[in-house]
Amino acid sequence: MADYTKEIEKRRTFAIISHPDAGKTTLTEKLLLYGGAINLAGSVKAKKTAKHAVSDWMEIEKQRGISVTSSVMQFNYGDYCINILDTPGHQDFSEDTYRTLMAADSAVMVIDASKGVEAQTKKLFKVCVMRNIPIFTFINKMDREARDTFELLDEIETVLGIQTCPINWPIGSGKNFKGVYDRETKHISRFFAANNGQKTVDTIEVELGDEELDTLIGKENHAILADEIELLDGASSEFDLGLVREGKLSPVFFGSALTNFGVETFLKHFLNMTTTPLSRRSNEGLIDPVKNEFSAFVFKIQANMNKAHRDRVAFMRICSGKFEAGMEVNHIQGGKKMRLSQPQQLMAQERKIIEEAYAGDIIGVFDPGIFSIGDTICMPDQKFAYEGIPTFSPEHFAKVRQVDTMKRKQFLKGITQIAQEGAIQIFQEFNTGMEEIIVGVVGVLQFDVLKFRLESEYGVEIRLENLAFEHIRWIENKGIDVSKLSVTSDTKKVRDMKGNPLLLFVHSWSIQTVLDRNKELKLSEFGRE
Repeated sequence: MADYTKEIEKRRTFAIISHPDAGKTTLTEKLLLYGGAINLAGSVKAKKTAKHAVSDWMEIEKQRGISVTSSVMQFNYGDYCINILDTPGHQDFSEDTYRTLMAADSAVMVIDASKGVEAQTKKLFKVCVMRNIPIFTFINKMDREARDTFELLDEIETVLGIQTCPINWPIGSGKNFKGVYDRETKHISRFFAANNGQKTVDTIEVELGDEELDTLIGKENHAILADEIELLDGASSEFDLGLVREGKLSPVFFGSALTNFGVETFLKHFLNMTTTPLSRRSNEGLIDPVKNEFSAFVFKIQANMNKAHRDRVAFMRICSGKFEAGMEVNHIQGGKKMRLSQPQQLMAQERKIIEEAYAGDIIGVFDPGIFSIGDTICMPDQKFAYEGIPTFSPEHFAKVRQVDTMKRKQFLKGITQIAQEGAIQIFQEFNTGMEEIIVGVVGVLQFDVLKFRLESEYGVEIRLENLAFEHIRWIENKGIDVSKLSVTSDTKKVRDMKGNPLLLFVHSWSIQTVLDRNKELKLSEFGRE
C-alpha cells in the first residue's frame, strides 16, 4: 500500500445543493467556521458592510448576493480533510452546477423548512440519482415558521423518490422552536434564540416521559414530542448505512444554520456516514484512489478569476494517488506530456500555491487554453481516460449582436472563452460562419452574467434578442446530410462549437414530427464529448 493511504482516507469531498434562499451559503460558512477556516461568518445579506459570503467572489455575485459560479473550499475538522464544492443555488443556475456534482462523492441537500422541496432541488437531485450519489438532507430555518415535519419528509420521499431516515427530530418550530431530539442517543439539544453567533449548544440527556423535560421544553411540547417519536419509530425507514451509500436512503437533520444550531451535530454524523474518495470509471475499468498513481479529470474552467492576472484556471478533481508540484503528467486528450503549472487550492478567490494534494482533493492549475471539460490527466506511462461529462441541454436561447462591430475580435474571443468554461453554449447557423451566434443557457441569469462579463472583462457591449426555442437535440447519426432533412417550420438547424449538428425546436411535438418524417434520424438530449 502507498504511504499516502492515510491522507486519502481522511478526505471527504461533497457538494451542497439547494433552491434559492434555502440557506446553503450560510450553512457552508458555518461549516468553515467549525473547521477554523474563517473566524467570522459573514452574512450574504450584509451589503452595507463590504462583508460578502466567503464562497461568492464574482462581481455580479456581490451585487446580487447570490452564488453564480461554483467555488471550492478546503478545511480540516478533527481527523478529516474536507473539500466542499459550493454550487449555485439561485433559480437560474448553469451547467456548472451539474458538472460540479460530477466531482463530488456525496451531496448535502439544504431544504427550507417553510417551503419544502422546490423546483431547483428536483433538477439537481436527478443528477445525483444518475450517479448514485449519497444524499444527506439538512432541513434549515427551524427557528422560523415551518411546515409539518411529517409532511416535509413525505414530500421528499414522493417528489424525489428517495426514502428518508430522520437522525434527529425538531421540538416545535418558529418562536416555539425548543431544539432537537437525537433518536439514537436520546439527548435533547436545546435551542436558545440568543445563541446567534455562538458555537456552543446546551445538550441534555433526558428520557422521554421524564418530568424534568416538562420544565425544560414545556409540558405540551413534551407530549407532542413523545407522540411524534412513537409514530416515527413505527413508520419511518430504519437507518441502513448501505442504502445511504447507494443513494437510496437520505439521513435527515434539522437545525438553523444562521444561528449555528444543529450544524456541528450534522457535520459529525455526516463525516461518520460518508466514505473516503470513491473509485471512478474509465475506459480501462474502475480506477482505485489508493492503488493507482496520480490521475485527475477537469470538471470546470474559469477565466479571469483575478482581474490583475487575466488568467484562466482549470479545476481538477484528483481521483487517485498523490499529486506533487512539478511532476510530469500525461494530458490524454491533448496527446502530450506536460507539467501542471501554478497548482493551487482555493478558498473562493483566496489562493495558495500547493506542493502536494491527494485523491479527493480539488486543485486549480493554470490553463494556457489547452484543457477542455472532461479531460483526463494521469501519469506519463498511462493512457486511460475517465468517462466524459455529458453536455446538458440548454433551456433558453437568444441571438447575440455586438453593439460596436469594430470590436469583433474581442467579442469572439470573449464569447468563446466563456463558452469553454461551460457557463453558456454557443451555436451558429448550419450553413454560415460565425456571423450570427445563438447562445443557449440552462438558466436565464446566465444571459445577464454573459452580458456583464463581456463588458467588464473584454470591453464589449452586446444586445440579446430572445428566441422562442425551448428544446434542443443533438443529431447522433454520423455522416447524415443535415441539409436534406425534412423539418417543421419552427425547427432551426445549427452547429455547436465542435461542429456537431443540432436541431432547435419551439414545440416538443415538432421533435416527434421530424423523427416521423426522417425515419433514419437519431436524436439525443445530451451532447457528445
